[in-house]
Amino acid sequence: MKKFNLKTGVLLLVSLFLLVSCGKDNELINQSGQDNQLTEKKAIINPVKTTFATGFSFPRGLEFGPDGYLYVALAGMGGADRSTCENVIAPVGPYFGGNTGSIIKISPEGVVTTVASGLPSQVNALGFTSGVADIAFIGSQLYALVSAGCSHGNGDFPSSVVKVNSDGTWTVVADISAYLKSNPVAAPEKEDFEPDGSLYSMVNVRGDLYVIEPNHGEMMKVTTSGEITRVIDFSAYFGHIVPTTVTYEGNFYVGNLRTFPLVEGSSSIYKVTPSGQPKVWATGFTGILGLVFDQQHRMYVLETSQEPPANSPAPIVPGTGRVVLVNSNGTKQVIVDGLNFPTGMTFGPDGALYISDSGFGDPTTGQIIKVKF
Repeated sequence: MKKFNLKTGVLLLVSLFLLVSCGKDNELINQSGQDNQLTEKKAIINPVKTTFATGFSFPRGLEFGPDGYLYVALAGMGGADRSTCENVIAPVGPYFGGNTGSIIKISPEGVVTTVASGLPSQVNALGFTSGVADIAFIGSQLYALVSAGCSHGNGDFPSSVVKVNSDGTWTVVADISAYLKSNPVAAPEKEDFEPDGSLYSMVNVRGDLYVIEPNHGEMMKVTTSGEITRVIDFSAYFGHIVPTTVTYEGNFYVGNLRTFPLVEGSSSIYKVTPSGQPKVWATGFTGILGLVFDQQHRMYVLETSQEPPANSPAPIVPGTGRVVLVNSNGTKQVIVDGLNFPTGMTFGPDGALYISDSGFGDPTTGQIIKVKF
């Protein structure tokens, strides 16, 4: 039976620190080699979950801008332009592309404004969409991570990092489609291969952008001048683990989704040094799509779903997404649960945690959840 990688699994979703310092390497995996204990109870920080804004189609990555507004990537609804080159194989392909992706911003009072629209988006043969995946600021300049390319029905627009101008226009900074085709990874997933990649996560570190590509399984460094270099090929070390999300705290920390269907405790967090040397840092998670540190250097892990029941036809379960806090002593506490296919999260200047919820599924139910502590 064929396994599903991030792209297939993510599309099927629709159908339904620790204290870390630069000078010290704090490990979460205990000395016995066993997973850290997951305490199935709410943390004593007493989270309060409310709806910050709602009514979006497929919210993904989110980031607070220097103006104090929350910027949100919206994947879009695809289009009608069929791929005219190398197709993604059935049953997922072919893709149909269009310009329905967008970026919005939300004021502290919850007022929504469109920042940029008409960005590439694509819908596959099963009716599932992808497009604008994540956003990041370098100073006051906004950048977006966009999945596109000829194999996705967007022949005039590659998978790329784009610079978003103040008037809502944008320009390609780095052509990731071309880079992926010229720089294959060691162990690509041949049964379910995305020629243009399936970009998911991006973070700014000292003025450079670091991008996670799950289908090929790598992390790239992208400069503002458009230079792309590989930081790490995860497939060469770990095989097809489907890395999805990255955060930075002295080193890079990358969470993986793994292939579908999800298996409880099968996802991990990988520590990657700036020079690209990896090691497994923590284990025992399920379906990771987000990582973030708080001001106390504790890590929060976003799990999009738990393991489906035995013999279930679906690879994931609606309404089982959650946020797990990793304490400095290595124990884990579920602090938010009952989320529906969450896809990204970030901390705001107010200290609250903001989560993209219903990032897959019904296109009318996407929302941003605010969690106050």
